[in-house]
Amino acid sequence: MTALFGVGLISYTYVSAIWASRGRIFTDVNALPKGKVGLVFGTTDRVNGRENPYFRYRIDAAEKVWKAGKLDTLIVSGDNRTRYYNEPEKMKQALIARGVPADRIVCDYAGLRTLDSVVRAKEIFGAEPVLFLSQKFHNERAIYLAQANGIEAYGFNARDVSAKFGLRTQLREVAARVQMWLDVHFLNTRPQHMGEKIKLPD
Repeated sequence: MTALFGVGLISYTYVSAIWASRGRIFTDVNALPKGKVGLVFGTTDRVNGRENPYFRYRIDAAEKVWKAGKLDTLIVSGDNRTRYYNEPEKMKQALIARGVPADRIVCDYAGLRTLDSVVRAKEIFGAEPVLFLSQKFHNERAIYLAQANGIEAYGFNARDVSAKFGLRTQLREVAARVQMWLDVHFLNTRPQHMGEKIKLPD
């Protein structure tokens, strides 16, 4: 009985994110409505010494949306746990190398979790509506969290990675969606760090 409940809960939480994002996720940049602020979710740029395709494809997506003239500002949000590990700065430098002006990129160094990045986008940076830029599974979960926190959001999907490389991430996503549901409905989780509001470029 316990196992059946667990399977049911996992299935429900997984599908809940899909339902929440219906009609809010885009794959065609030409169909994407013009907005003001995009949020690129952080990840490490290298895994075991090799390029991380999740990182590269998110930068590809951000470049595509930017060059299509769909956004005015990009927030790069991620972990900055030590002086040697800085996801936002890596993303910023990668975007600058792709032609995005440095003064249109804002770093959020306290995006320790997806929930933190989503809530801080509105409460610290005043971004709403906000366009999430990540892989489809990640955008689905981020939109669920945004809606639960009263934030208007939509997503543009970065290319996904191969099943072989992405298997571990997809398995982690199952647990992440259960945690998403618990954070919203039972734990009332807030970002680990908040602080002063930061004004985005005009």
